[in-house]
Amino acid sequence: MPEALVSIGVAGALGPAAIAHIAAVVESAGFHALWVNDAPGGDSLAALAAAAAVTDTLVLATGVVPVDRRPARSLVDAVRALPQERTVLGIGSGSGGVGALARVREAVGVLRDQTRVRVLVGALGPKMRALAATDADGPLLSWLTPDAAAAQSATAHELSPDAHVALYVRTAVDPAAVSALEAEADRYGGYPSYAANFARLGIRPGDTVLRPEGFGPGIRRYRAAVDEVVLRAIVAGDDYAGFVEAAAARLG
Repeated sequence: MPEALVSIGVAGALGPAAIAHIAAVVESAGFHALWVNDAPGGDSLAALAAAAAVTDTLVLATGVVPVDRRPARSLVDAVRALPQERTVLGIGSGSGGVGALARVREAVGVLRDQTRVRVLVGALGPKMRALAATDADGPLLSWLTPDAAAAQSATAHELSPDAHVALYVRTAVDPAAVSALEAEADRYGGYPSYAANFARLGIRPGDTVLRPEGFGPGIRRYRAAVDEVVLRAIVAGDDYAGFVEAAAARLG
C-alpha cells in the first residue's frame, strides 16, 4: 500500500471565518485535505464554502454529517454549491440502533444520485464498515490503534479494492495541549457506543492518539495502515495555524 495521505481535521464550531483562515494555511503547508466536523452550531458545509473561496486545490471534507439530524435531501443544494471535484462528504447515522444501516444506505444513494462528490461513511461496527466499502466510497474510521486500523482497512479493501479508508487520529503537537488530548480521550471513552467498541477491540482510548513525543513513529505506523490519516487537531487555546505548521515540519 502506498504511504497514506495526511490531512487536517478541525471542529465546525470554530465558524466559517476561522476555518477559512485555517484552510489557507493547510493548503499552503501541503496537506491533502481539511476535514470539518458537523454539529449543532457548527455547520460543516457553510465552513467548507468559506474554505473553498480561499483555496484552489485543497480537498474539502466533512467528518461527519449525521443524517438523522440532517437528512441527505436537505444537504443537496449546499453540497452542489461546493467544488464537486474536491469535496468529500462524510456522513454517519447519528443515533444508532434499529434503522441506522438503512438510513445511511438511503443517504448514500441520494447523494450519489444528486451530486458528484465522493461519499465516505463514519463507521464503528463491522456492518456499517461493510456498507461504507460496498455502497459508498469507503469508511471514515476513528479512535483506532495502527494495528486495528490496518485490520479494518484490509477488510474494506477485500470488499472493495477501490475503497478509500480514512482515519481520524486525535493529535497534539504542542506539550501544552496534551492535557486537552487526554481529556478528549477520556470523554469518548465514556460514550457507550465508543466504550463498547474499545472493549470489543481490546484497546484503550489513550492508545489511539498521537502525542508530541511519539508523533514521528506514530504517524509512520498510521500511514502504513490506511489510505488517509486525518490529524484531528487538539490545541492549547486556538492556535490551529501553529498546529498545522508544526505538524507539517514534523512530517518533513
